[in-house]
Parts: sequence; structure tokens; C-alpha cells
Amino acid sequence: MTPRRTCLLSLAVLMASGAAFAQGAFPHKPISLVVPFAPGGPTDAMARTLANAIKPVLGQTMLVENKAGAGGNIGAEFVARAEADGHTLLFGTSGPLAINVSLYNKVGYDPVKSFSPIIQIGHLPNVLVVHPGVPAKTARELIAYAKANPGKLSYASSGNGASSHLAGVLFNMRAGTDIQHIPYKGTGPALNDLLGGQVAMSFTDVLTALPHIKAGKLRVLGVTAATRSRALPEVPTLMEQGLKDFDVSVFFGIVAPSGTPQDVVTKLNAAFAQVMQQPDVKQNLAQQGLEPAPQTTPAQLAVYMRSELAKWRDVIKVSGAKVD
Repeated sequence: MTPRRTCLLSLAVLMASGAAFAQGAFPHKPISLVVPFAPGGPTDAMARTLANAIKPVLGQTMLVENKAGAGGNIGAEFVARAEADGHTLLFGTSGPLAINVSLYNKVGYDPVKSFSPIIQIGHLPNVLVVHPGVPAKTARELIAYAKANPGKLSYASSGNGASSHLAGVLFNMRAGTDIQHIPYKGTGPALNDLLGGQVAMSFTDVLTALPHIKAGKLRVLGVTAATRSRALPEVPTLMEQGLKDFDVSVFFGIVAPSGTPQDVVTKLNAAFAQVMQQPDVKQNLAQQGLEPAPQTTPAQLAVYMRSELAKWRDVIKVSGAKVD
């Protein structure tokens, strides 16, 4: 080999190794944060709050991509099939990360096997609200009234398989009641009939219910999460009122495709944890109704997802709910 060819070969090797080194430094390009729902909802707003704040921490832009459809399954499957390099993430909720695998007849991913957990962001608590015409001021009084008047009460949900539906199923299971489910096509129609007295009660998110509670148009009987809501600190949880293990809230977690390198997972976890402690980010998330997660390690999110999977699998089996 001539000296010239040797020199050119050495230069090519150096260039290739330099490119490989540059590609290995994470992140080396913008990060896509996939929201599996349409723009404008609370999930989208929370994702954008975090994405807008994270560039100074990671040194790269984070772009929110909305890939809506099938209750979050389309976006979740897209991320599950993406390259496992940390540059494509899912801002997931209870649906795609815990409920849908039992609810839908076919899901193109496994919420445990298809993802590497990054961090739990928090949860959006639901509340049990009743029409003022219902003669109950506590959950215990509601249960007693339902048992004394079988078949009289009904609860509205935003649709079969929604958290507002499954919360009612779990309520009947824990309380030993038989309150009838009335599904609607969305939260708006369900709320309208509740306000009009066509149905007796509903389980809905605290932000939706709060203005009507303050106006006296709805009466709140309890918070469905494990802890009280910061928006309604005086309202006890249903667990405080005797309903064992009653924790129904929409949780939010960020995951990456399975097989994402551990050092990338660690770096992303630290970055999101840092951003979530910034005062302006904390304020924005609180205004969006988020209750922050007390545990934020990847391992803790993995454990929580498994526990939610098991809980909702049992509830869905009892409810008989299925989505094609």
C-alpha cells in the first residue's frame, strides 16, 4: 500500500470514528415527544409545558407531535416501534399505559414489554359529584341511599371504557351497590345531563367539575384519588370514607421504546425531574390540574404501571367493557 493510500485510509477511519462519537452523544438531534391525543387537551398542554422548558437542560429542542386515535393506541404503537435511542418519547396516560391493553380487542404494543419507563409526571384527580337533588352529602350517605333504592340511581360517563365509566364500576364493586351506567359521547354531553338532573351522578376530573361545584350546581362527595386534591383540600377522598383501595385518576408518564440505553434513560429522567422543579413549570402544571408524582424514578414508574395494569384488568373483566 502506498503512503498516499495509507494516509487516505487513516483519514477515513478518523472521520468515521469522529462521526460515530458525535452520534453517540445524547441527545444529538431534536427529541420528539409524542402525545397520543389531539392538540388542546390537558395531556397536550402538560407535554408542551415540559417540552418548552427542557432545551436549556438537555441542549436540544423537544418537539411535541400529536398522533391521536384509538384511545391513544396509535401514538403509543408509533413510539413502541421507534428507534430505541431516546430521541422519540411517549407522553402517555392511564389509557395507553395501563387500561387499553385490557379494553381493546387488539393493541399493537405491550405497555410493559414495549417501553422503557422514564418518569411519572403526576395525575389528574377525578371527583364524585352528584346533582343537588340527590339526598346525600357524603359517600357513605350515597351508598346507603343507593342500597335503599335499588335501580334508582344512574351515573354518567364520557363513554364505555373511559375512566369515568370504570370509576363507577369500581365504586359498585367496592360499595356493593348497583348504580346504573349511562354512557355518553364525551364529557360535555354527560355533564349537561348531570346538570339537568337526567342522571344522578358522575365521576369527572376536578377541573371540569370545579366551576359547577362553586356555583352550587353540583355537590362534590369525594375525591377518587389516593390523596386529596389541592383544588379541593377540604373534600375527603373516597378511601377516607371507607372505600378500600379506591384510586381512580388519570396518571401521566413518559416512556421510551424498550431497549433504550440505561444512560439515556438516566439522563432523561434527571432532565425532566429538574424541569418539574422550576417554579414557572410547577405553577403551569398546577393550573392544568396536575397533582405531582411523589415518586419519580424509572423503576417506580415501572412498578406503578404494573399495579395499574392489574387493577384495571380486573375492573374491565367485571364491567364487560370492550372496544373493537
